[in-house]
Parts: sequence; structure tokens; C-alpha cells
Amino acid sequence: MEKKCVKILHLEDNIKALQDTIYVIGGKWKMPIIHSVCNGNKRFSDIQRSIPGLTQRMLSRNLKELEDNKLITRTVSEDGFGMVEYEFTEYATQYGILINEMIEWGKSHKKMIINNKSSNHA
Repeated sequence: MEKKCVKILHLEDNIKALQDTIYVIGGKWKMPIIHSVCNGNKRFSDIQRSIPGLTQRMLSRNLKELEDNKLITRTVSEDGFGMVEYEFTEYATQYGILINEMIEWGKSHKKMIINNKSSNHA
């Protein structure tokens, strides 16, 4: 069977678009944060609690970047308590599809690596 790679036109615009995408979703925390928000965690502490190892500083920085990229919104309540909530935007639903695809790829990849290691040691 011949191995084939998905061909993407090597146009400068396509390379730039790929770089932009990696910039927006790149890093250790952005995808887990948007995944957490999409799964109902709206408050800072809830988001942080849902992602092991995520510090307040990194959460704050990444939330700001996600907000700048229009993937989440930050709302401060007007009830005098100043409670802050984060929600994903309609635009972010496309990002959610990408995350789900990457989760499935990651699961498949891990199985392939484990199976490959098992067959090499047999």
C-alpha cells in the first residue's frame, strides 16, 4: 500500500493561515481552557480547578489571549459583587470542532504508539 500525505497547496497564504491557527491555539493551556469553558466552567476558579497544573498567572494570561482572539467573552456582573464569568463565543464553536477532532486524533495516536511499542517488545 502506497503511503500518501494530505496535500495542501503550498501557497504563502496557506502557510500564513496555518501559522496563525497554531499561534491562536498553541501552547499548553489554551485548548484545555476553551474545552473547560465549553463544558460549563464559567468562573475563574472553576476553570482553574478543572485543569490540573494550571496556575492563576497562566490562566489569566491565556484567558486574555482567548478573549483578544474572540474565542471567549469576559462578563463582570453588575450586581455589586463584581463576579466575573467567561463564556465561549459563537465563533468559538468552530474551535470546539477542531478541539474534538484533535482529541480523537490524540486518542488514536496514543493507541498506535502503545501498540507499536508492544509489538516491538514482543
